[in-house]
Amino acid sequence: MTSTTTRPVLSKDGGTDNRPGLLLGVVLAAQFMALLDVFIVNVAAPTIRVELSASGAALQLVVAGYTIAYAVLLITGARLGALVGHRRMYLGGLALFTAASLACGLAAGTGQLIAFRLAQGAGAALMIPQVLSLIQREFTGERRTKALSAYSAVLATGAAAGQVVGGILVSADLFGAGWRPVFLVNVPIGIALLVLGARVLPHDARTGATRARALDLPGLVLLAGAVSLLTVPLVLGQEQDWPLWSWLSLGGSLVLLALFGAYESRLARRGGAPLVAPRVLRIPGMGRAVLWIAVSMGVNAGFLFTLTLHLQGGLGHSALRAGLTFGPAAVVFGIVGLTWRRRPARLHRVLIPGGFLLAAAGALGVGGLLADGGAGGWGLYPALGVLGAGISLAFSPALTGALATVRPEDAADASGLLATVTQLGQLIGVAAFGTLFLAAADGSGAQNSADALRTTMIALSVTALAGAMAGPWRRAR
Repeated sequence: MTSTTTRPVLSKDGGTDNRPGLLLGVVLAAQFMALLDVFIVNVAAPTIRVELSASGAALQLVVAGYTIAYAVLLITGARLGALVGHRRMYLGGLALFTAASLACGLAAGTGQLIAFRLAQGAGAALMIPQVLSLIQREFTGERRTKALSAYSAVLATGAAAGQVVGGILVSADLFGAGWRPVFLVNVPIGIALLVLGARVLPHDARTGATRARALDLPGLVLLAGAVSLLTVPLVLGQEQDWPLWSWLSLGGSLVLLALFGAYESRLARRGGAPLVAPRVLRIPGMGRAVLWIAVSMGVNAGFLFTLTLHLQGGLGHSALRAGLTFGPAAVVFGIVGLTWRRRPARLHRVLIPGGFLLAAAGALGVGGLLADGGAGGWGLYPALGVLGAGISLAFSPALTGALATVRPEDAADASGLLATVTQLGQLIGVAAFGTLFLAAADGSGAQNSADALRTTMIALSVTALAGAMAGPWRRAR
């Protein structure tokens, strides 16, 4: 029988501080803050462009630099956590993120802001993989499942909250600071989390086995190159109408990814320590879970991005009103993510395909309700709720199932892999569905935008149906 207790949390003086709820709150608050910064800057971008006289390319790098650094370094952050300790890496990443946020808020020009955004993304990449690793290490049984459900809920609410909070802060123009509070708001929160984290995070117990797994530098270079060549065109190619370099970059990423796989397999056969242990990829159900996570996050990000474009560009809604529109989807996502385990056990195996079917229905409902170029009426909110519930049912059990049989020594590798898949799924979703929406929106006006949105929602629905076809979830024994 699986234990349902948590491991005691070591206090600073070496005793125990058995406050698992506080530990979970600290790490998830950092996860929420890091995710918030992926979206919050989108709302502030027009103001940044005016106040700093930023070019279009510079503004893209301000918005995307964080995401690029974050995606490229996630697996490295996970491995560093296993090497030097999850507590040390979490606190170090949080300190870098907080300091970079302060620097972003005080930046005097676009060059500085781009550099500090890259540093902010690096801090997030060092910090965020430790969240899943700490959950894996400190929680077991039913409490681990509940903690992972809370983690899933944070992923969705952070995305919608970023647009709402950004709209509020920019509209308030606190102390005449314009866009700067969207970064400065992280500073007091980060300091508070550093103080709390130092008290409640378990001290790292490094073993000889952990020290023996040295950082795989050739694998790191190959993977970082592959992810960079993938993420840069996905983030910037759309705005530049997909020039030749973007396609060459995508092709190059596939080449480097193949070289990375070949090198890692050879290293494992020689008894070395590859960046991602092959046994993690061989965990029963891991491959299908990775597919489900990528598809669900791609659908989620594509939905958020294209509906935002329609609400603000097509219908002329303010950033705050557009952000609040996502409230039902975010709230329902969070509630379902926290409560899906309460459904009868006999239903668990069909939750994921059922979730994808709900997401498909919700997407079709949203597209249909907005098809006439109007605001959709009150019926829009139930449709958004159905969509949020569906994505949550597709994502949360997949994540929990993927981590259910991961051994403690493989927690860092699994955390880095799944965090990277989550991020890449979002990037691909924005690039693919955003490109489809913009290509279909032939001309300006609410009706053209509504037609493009309906086309995109049909594509999102088809993608969700493809996720459902991957089959039922088989619970790990």
